[in-house]
Amino acid sequence: MMTTRTCISLLNFFIYNPEYGPREGEEHKKIMFYHPDKEQLDVKIKNIGLSEAVVKFTQTFLPNKPCEAIHTQKNRQLFLEAEKDFWMVMTVAIPYTEKVVDGKPLREYHPDDVQDSVYQAVLTQAYKMFKLFMGTFYGILKRTNVEQLQHRLAHFFNRYISTLKLSQCDILDVHAGIQFLPLDKNTYLRIQCFINLIEANFSRIKHTAFLYNDHLVWSGLEQDDMRVLYRYLTTNLFPTSLDTELKEAPPSKVLLGQAVSSSHYGKYVTGPPDLSDAQNLGKIPKIHVNSNTEQTALHLVVYRALSATVCLMVEADSIPSFNWFKEIDNFIGPQLTKLASDISEQQSSRRSPSISQEFKFVYFNQMNLAEKSTVHNRKTSSSIISPDILRLLADINSDFMRSEFDEETIMKTSSECWVAGKKSDQREFYVVLNLKNSNLIEVNEEVKRLCAAQFSNIFFLD
Repeated sequence: MMTTRTCISLLNFFIYNPEYGPREGEEHKKIMFYHPDKEQLDVKIKNIGLSEAVVKFTQTFLPNKPCEAIHTQKNRQLFLEAEKDFWMVMTVAIPYTEKVVDGKPLREYHPDDVQDSVYQAVLTQAYKMFKLFMGTFYGILKRTNVEQLQHRLAHFFNRYISTLKLSQCDILDVHAGIQFLPLDKNTYLRIQCFINLIEANFSRIKHTAFLYNDHLVWSGLEQDDMRVLYRYLTTNLFPTSLDTELKEAPPSKVLLGQAVSSSHYGKYVTGPPDLSDAQNLGKIPKIHVNSNTEQTALHLVVYRALSATVCLMVEADSIPSFNWFKEIDNFIGPQLTKLASDISEQQSSRRSPSISQEFKFVYFNQMNLAEKSTVHNRKTSSSIISPDILRLLADINSDFMRSEFDEETIMKTSSECWVAGKKSDQREFYVVLNLKNSNLIEVNEEVKRLCAAQFSNIFFLD
């Protein structure tokens, strides 16, 4: 008997507004974006019409709580009213195992593999990423027209959808947290002084962020904006720029070239790729951030030296001149190189607590978005525990989100593994323990010991 198992896959992704095309024969005007684009127009109109009908039907029961998901045997459909009357809908295929029994194919679907909270978070993240680079839907309509909005939606989402890895989404997508870098007081103050000097000397810079090895050290942005920008930097810009550098030249050659040409190792990730070529300013993305309740457009200039990165958010009224970029390089390069070297020495001398093979954990702080995980491979972002247990963590998280009170859950899986979840004072702690012969009391004591050992400076309520 042969068996094959499929993965979670995207069936369609569309955005519509029911206020457009209200008359019969004008239904196509509701479509703001539809993927796959090659789908026949009749199918697009039918799918959007069905979604619109479901939303209106569910509103009769809970007017203040819009529809979030539809479950069928083969598909899962997620809904998000991103802005008033603008609905984003994503449909994913439920994985199934196909067996051949007596010469006939038999499919067994696995609906538990697709978790509403996880893929609702994926849909929300898609909107927030669009808003970061393009602005709000209504903001675009105010500046231009509906055709321009459709064009920008297609331009962004056709690329963004191709980067989605739906089968790898998990509790980290729900949290959308930030990894912070712990530093000693003196180094942190040096970085803060360095950023203050940059902003004082270059008035066009409105906000600054400092990262080291994908860990955030300092940010002048609003928390929600930094959350989305951090996601873009660590999952898209940094890996892509690193791949480009490795393809262009061997690391040793790059470093030697920089050492000969200047007194530092700084270079632009977004901005002029070569400071000897005044005609090439490179690619400088524009972002939209919240400032005094209004969205402000800024140029994102990213500058890196060794493992340290400075993100400069610059006034978007005009692109900075080539001389401005040279002045930034001369000012930031030597100081950032020295800071990166000092942080590297400090990190190598800092003894990180040894992580036992008997447990893995995920920690998240809702107040500052701090996240730490040992259940994921940091380089590949893939999980190092079984998918079933990873889904269990997201299920516990969903239970926590439905309650206003602090809670704790401990359970034993069929694979003899213990899984514990603890929610306390807007902090969440999930731990997977490989203690097969332990009882509930022993596991509870072990969880308390881990909290004390790994998070000694964090107050957990008992």
